[in-house]
Amino acid sequence: MPNLYIDRGIIKWAAFDALNGYHSMLKEMQHRLGKKAKPILSDDDYEILNRNIQEVLINKKEIELKYYSDGYVKVTYGVVKKLDFVSKTIILSTLEKIPADDIICVETLT
Repeated sequence: MPNLYIDRGIIKWAAFDALNGYHSMLKEMQHRLGKKAKPILSDDDYEILNRNIQEVLINKKEIELKYYSDGYVKVTYGVVKKLDFVSKTIILSTLEKIPADDIICVETLT
C-alpha cells in the first residue's frame, strides 16, 4: 500500500498568517519596543557640537549628523546650508530641517 501522507512543509508553521493585520501589528509592536530615551548631553558635549557646527558652516564641509527623532537615533548626511536661529533648526543642503535640540553628534566626512 503506498504512503498517502503529503508533507505541507512550512505551511503548517504559519498559523498566524491567516489573521488579518497580524504582520502590521507585529511590526508596530517591534517599532514601539525598539524606542529609547533621548540621550542626555553634558555641557562639554554641547560645546563640542557648537564648535563642530561652526567649523562645518564656515568651511562648507560635508557632515554626518546624528539626531534623535521619535524614540530613535537617526543619521543623515549633507552640507550645512543655514542655521535658523528663530526656529532653532539646522537646514542641510538636502533641505532637511533638523531641530537643534535633537542633534546628538556632528562629524565631518571630508
